[in-house]
Amino acid sequence: MKSFLDKIFLRNNNLGDLSKNIKNLSNETPVIKIFEAINSYSIDSEIRYVGGCVRKILNKENVDDIDLATNLRPNQVCEALKKKNIKYYETGIEHGTITAVIDNYSFEITSLREDISTDGRHAKVEFSKNWKLDASRRDFTINSIYSDREGNLFDPYNGKNDLETGNIKFIGDAEKRIKEDYLRILRYLRFFLNYSKKSHDLDIIRKLKINIGGVCKLSKERLLGELKKILKLENLEKLSKDKKSLELIQIIFPELKNINTFSKLTSSKKEKFKDNDFIFILALLIIDETDNVDYFLYKYKLSKKDQKRIKIIDNFFKEKINDQSFFENNMNKIFYYEGKQAVVDILNFRLIKSKKYEQILLELMDQYESKETPIMPISADILMKKFNIPEGKQLGIKLKEIEKEWVDNDFKISDQQVYNIVNH
Repeated sequence: MKSFLDKIFLRNNNLGDLSKNIKNLSNETPVIKIFEAINSYSIDSEIRYVGGCVRKILNKENVDDIDLATNLRPNQVCEALKKKNIKYYETGIEHGTITAVIDNYSFEITSLREDISTDGRHAKVEFSKNWKLDASRRDFTINSIYSDREGNLFDPYNGKNDLETGNIKFIGDAEKRIKEDYLRILRYLRFFLNYSKKSHDLDIIRKLKINIGGVCKLSKERLLGELKKILKLENLEKLSKDKKSLELIQIIFPELKNINTFSKLTSSKKEKFKDNDFIFILALLIIDETDNVDYFLYKYKLSKKDQKRIKIIDNFFKEKINDQSFFENNMNKIFYYEGKQAVVDILNFRLIKSKKYEQILLELMDQYESKETPIMPISADILMKKFNIPEGKQLGIKLKEIEKEWVDNDFKISDQQVYNIVNH
C-alpha cells in the first residue's frame, strides 16, 4: 500500500496540459500495457514514469524515449511481463533494469534502488521499495520527477519548480554526485545549455573543474553518447556564448577544434545545420586540415561506416580545392565511387563553412538526393565475348580503364572508345 506520507506530502495532482500530455503518452503508446502488467502484479506493486520523459513533457519537448521506475524487484518485473506475454530483455538486470519491447517500442523499467558503493563509473546497488530513496540517488532535481499514468507527480526534490525557473541543481552534495559518476560533468553541461535561465553557480563550476580528471575513467562509448546528445540540442549556439561551458567541453574533447562554428552561422545556415546528423556535425568540428581526424577516430573507435564517412570529407578538403571542385562532373565521380551520402556531406560541409551562402550547392544537393547510382554498361562478359579477352588480370585492367573513361565522360561511353581502350 502507498504510505500515508506519500499520499499527503509527496504527490502533486496536476491537471491541465501536464495531465493531458501524460495521459496522451499513456494512451498513444503501448506503455499502457506495461502499467497494467506491473500494477496488476500485486496489491502493492506500482510503476511510474521517471526522468527524461517527465522532464520533457513538463518542458513541452518531444518525448523520444520512455523510462519507468517500479517498486518491484527485477525478477518480479520479469514475472509480471511474462504473465501478460510482453517480450523483454535483461539488459541491465544487475543494476535493476529490464527492457520491455512492444510493437517496436522499447521501454526501460528500473527497480527502485540505492547506491551502496560507486567508483566514478559504475555503482553497486541494493533494491528497495522507497521512492524517495530512489530519487535521492539521482543526479539532478529535474531528473528526479516521477509521474503515474494520470499525470500525478511525485517530486520530492522540487524538480518541477527548478525546471520552470531554469535552475540546474544537483541533489545533495554536488561533489559527491560528481564523484559517483564523472559523466555527470557532461550531463550538467547538457542540462545547463538546454534548460538554464540563470548564470552558473561558480562553486559548481569549481567542483566540476576539480573533478574533471575523473572523466578519463569513463568508457569512450559513454563519452561519445553524451557528446551526441549535446551536439543535437536545439539551442546549441548557447555553447559558443557560454565561456565556462565551452572551456569544460574543450578540456574533455580537445579534438573539437572548430567548436566555435556555432557562433558564426547565419540564420539560413543554422536551419541547414539542424537538419544534419551527429556524424556530420562531428566532422564539422574535427576536420581542420591536420591529422586531428585520425587521432579522434583512433581514440573513440567509431564504426567503420562512420569512420569512412568522416574520412571521405576530410580527404576531399585536404586536397587543393576551388570552385571547380564542386562542379557537377567532379561531384559525379564522388557520387559513383563513394555514394550519395558522401556528395551530400561534402556539399553541406562547404555550404556551412563557406563565408557566403552558395545557392548552387543547395541545387546540387537537391539533385543528388533523388539521383540513382548509374550502372556501368560494359561488363566482363561483354569484353570476353566481343573482344575475346580471357578471364584474368588483363580483363580486370581493361574493365577499370573503361570504367574510368565512362565516369570521366559523365557516365557516357561510345563503342569506339571501348574499342580504343581494349586495343591500346
